[in-house]
Amino acid sequence: MRRLLFLNGIKAFEAAARTGSFAAAGHELNVSAAAISRMVHLLEERLGVALFERKANRLVTTPAGRAYQGGLTPIFDALASLTAQVTASAGARVLTVGVGPTFALKWMIPHLAEFRKAEPDIEVRITTGGMAVPFADDWSCGIQLGDGQWPGLVAEPLFAADLMPVCTARLANTLKRPADLKGPSLIRVAHSPDDWPSWLKAAGVPRVTARGPEFQFYGQALQAASDGLGIAMGIRPYIDDDLAAGRLVAPFALSVPKGMRWYLVYRGFHAEQRDFAAFRRWIIRAAAEPAARHKGARNA
Repeated sequence: MRRLLFLNGIKAFEAAARTGSFAAAGHELNVSAAAISRMVHLLEERLGVALFERKANRLVTTPAGRAYQGGLTPIFDALASLTAQVTASAGARVLTVGVGPTFALKWMIPHLAEFRKAEPDIEVRITTGGMAVPFADDWSCGIQLGDGQWPGLVAEPLFAADLMPVCTARLANTLKRPADLKGPSLIRVAHSPDDWPSWLKAAGVPRVTARGPEFQFYGQALQAASDGLGIAMGIRPYIDDDLAAGRLVAPFALSVPKGMRWYLVYRGFHAEQRDFAAFRRWIIRAAAEPAARHKGARNA
C-alpha cells in the first residue's frame, strides 16, 4: 500500500516551497496564509522532519525540504497534465507553445502550415514567451534562446543562432567590403547590444560603432531593414525565409555565432504524450532541414 501522509499538507508545502511564501501559496490554493502555515506545521510533525527555516521576512527550505519539493513539483505537474487530458473533450487535441514574439512571426507561424498538413487534428496555440518569461504551467513546450540550462526542464537544441548583417538589395550594392559600413546606418536591437560589436570584430572592423535606429525586438529591426532604413543584424532562423524570398540580402558571407542556441524546452513527462511527441518530431526535423534560405547571401 502507498504511504501517503496528509495530502493537503503536502500540497500546501509544495506550493509554499515553490512560491517562496505562505501568502503566495494560500493565494494559489485559495486558502489563507495562516491555513497554509498550519498545514505545513502538521506535515512536519507527521514526518518528523523540519521542511522550512522560518526567517523574519521569508521562508527558506531546509535540505530535506529542498529534496522533498524537488520531487513533489514534477509529480504535481504530471498529475495536472494527466487530469487535463482526462477531462478534455474527446475531440480536443491542443498544444500550447510558448515563443518570443519575433520567433512567432518570423518562423513559427510561417511554418505551422507544414505541421497542420502532417497532423491536421492537432491544434497549436502560440503564446508569448521568450527569454524573460518564465516557463508557464500550461505550456506544452517552449522555444527559447539560451545556453540549454533550464533547471527542471528538458532542453533539446534546434537552431544555431548565427549573426549576419542583412539589408535591401539596393543598399547591399553599395557595400563592397565590411569597411564600407557606417555607424549611423547600423540598426540596433536594444536587448542585444553585443551583436554588432561581435560581428564587426570578426570582420576586422572593430572601430566601426553601430549608431543607427534602435528597436526593442529583432522583428522590428528586420522590418526596418526591409523598408530601407539601414542594415540590421540578422539572427538565424529569423532571416532565413527573408533571404530565400529576396526580401533581404546578406551583403557579406561572414556569419558569427551568437554564443547561444535555440532550444525546444519542455517538462520531461510531456515526452510520453502522443500529440507533443508528434510536434517534437516535426520541429526537430524542420530545424535540421538545409535552409534554402541562404540564397540571398553573396560572397564578401
